Amino acid sequence: MDAYLEEELYDILTYCIQNSDAADFEEKKQRVFTIGKELYSDGGIDTMENMFYSIEFRIKDEIGKDANPYRSWWNGISSEWKY
Repeated sequence: MDAYLEEELYDILTYCIQNSDAADFEEKKQRVFTIGKELYSDGGIDTMENMFYSIEFRIKDEIGKDANPYRSWWNGISSEWKY
């Protein structure tokens, strides 16, 4: 399941980074939050941290953009996640 979620998260964040004015931006942002909740329920904060770390490197390497600002989209899932 994590591999599927990683690919979906990567695709959505890449899309959002490249299309910040898209009509479906808020819908995509909500899906990112839902993915974070799924990851948290599956493995806690460590799973979220590992997933986002991996995604950040992929995005930086593949499209040359910084995904770090999008970490805040998972704020509110856990009191430990504060970005």
